[in-house]
Amino acid sequence: MRWLQSGLRRDICVIVAGLDDPTGQQAKAALERHYDDRIRPKTFHGALEALVTDGFLSRRQDGLADRYALTDAGEQHLRAHHEWVGANLPSDGVGEGGGDGAGSDGEAPVAADDVSTRASGSHGGDGKENR
Repeated sequence: MRWLQSGLRRDICVIVAGLDDPTGQQAKAALERHYDDRIRPKTFHGALEALVTDGFLSRRQDGLADRYALTDAGEQHLRAHHEWVGANLPSDGVGEGGGDGAGSDGEAPVAADDVSTRASGSHGGDGKENR
């Protein structure tokens, strides 16, 4: 599931799924509110275009704006990722996980320090500008 390796693409899918056929600008604004940070337009629109090209989002023209919706394939991948996160995220803090340390797909869970590094903006691959 290469598309999920990009946090920005995954988060765009989450935003589009939660909104009613948003325009690109509405989706970008919602994601910037979530990140509490600005996303470079070129980065955002490149990720959006890749999701359409790969069949995870559909695009339809509505006047001057394009509107986006999650496709069946996008929903399927997003739900699978959600299940993987649920299986690997400790329910009461640190120490519990998905049993053998691997998710149902055999991948190792993401370490807490990896998550905090990405959240802090130092990762660089998630569409946020490095600080």
